[in-house]
Amino acid sequence: MQKTLSKAAVSEGLQKAGLSQAELARRLGVSPQAVTNWLKGQDFPRPDKLLKLSMLLRLDFAELVTQSDEGAPVIAFRKRANTKTTERHLAHAREIGMLLKQLVPFLPPGHSLRPRLDTATTEYAALQRTVAEVRTKLGLGDRAVLDYHHLIGQFKEAGAVLVPVLWGEKQLHANALHIALPAERVTFVFVNLDTKLEDFKFWMAHELAHVYTPYMAGKEEGEDFADAFAGALLFPQPCAIEAYGDAARSKRETSALAALQEHAQHHAISLYTVFCQARNYQRHYDLPPMAIDEVKLHKARNASPAALVSHAMFDRPPPSAREYIAAAEQVFQSDFYVALRAMMRERGIEAGFVQQLLDIGLVDAKAIYAELVR
Repeated sequence: MQKTLSKAAVSEGLQKAGLSQAELARRLGVSPQAVTNWLKGQDFPRPDKLLKLSMLLRLDFAELVTQSDEGAPVIAFRKRANTKTTERHLAHAREIGMLLKQLVPFLPPGHSLRPRLDTATTEYAALQRTVAEVRTKLGLGDRAVLDYHHLIGQFKEAGAVLVPVLWGEKQLHANALHIALPAERVTFVFVNLDTKLEDFKFWMAHELAHVYTPYMAGKEEGEDFADAFAGALLFPQPCAIEAYGDAARSKRETSALAALQEHAQHHAISLYTVFCQARNYQRHYDLPPMAIDEVKLHKARNASPAALVSHAMFDRPPPSAREYIAAAEQVFQSDFYVALRAMMRERGIEAGFVQQLLDIGLVDAKAIYAELVR
């Protein structure tokens, strides 16, 4: 629920109280610009200021505040295994969304014509046609290995801002955070670099599905489609045919698992993704099932060592603030720090804002802040 001050109620209250906006700001102990931002809906007063405002203008909360879902940030998480998204997580993400609204005016102009999928279905044949078209657009053959670098340009073209972050392997409950701002027509996608490459690629493909289908934001069907799209894009039917054939011809379960693992390693994706795509192909064409136990498959997957994206990207992780920002701008083509630099110059924001925006520790926020104001 997005809260804004009722401009009409405040104007009427000021008139009745015989106060100017400047005098109101003085009595509240804030800058005149803060009051202007409240009335424009760009910011919202803190509880103590809201209470004082209510008393000064003799307006109750219902008269003073307008509550609306329209234009409110739409939140989606890519959770870690065995974690649960609580209302506290959602409220915290919405707070970040409101901060991002302040950053939007400083972003470079985006594309007016944006790629999108007119229909989003998980029906097997239709989904395979969709991912085949996307792969063609990316310049990839039907059996080519898809790397996350192939997807980066699509995010920018679709009006999404990638924000690579270093949240650690186990510190937070999510490995990716999707915040769509409908009124601003901008989506921010926070992706954690401290994750395994196979997971990172899947999340990137999943998030790309979301930016292709903004009309499904926040809906359960949108999540189902994004998962189905990601798996099929990373390992489409031509690859699944080969994997299924190799597994089905194996006489022992260990040989079948090894066959699927070989495909997973070649494509740098999860063993489970390969298994699911081979099984989807088998079920669609009513073929005999693969003799593979899922419990054993997950054990095999978890036993396989995998490097983190951050370790592959930086020579000596964790990187310095300069190295990290350079990677965000050069590797991920992100305009996030371009906008943040401009915002710092114009509004004089401090390291605390960076800390809240990126959901990181104050020491790291101060290092990033110092690099941006150099």
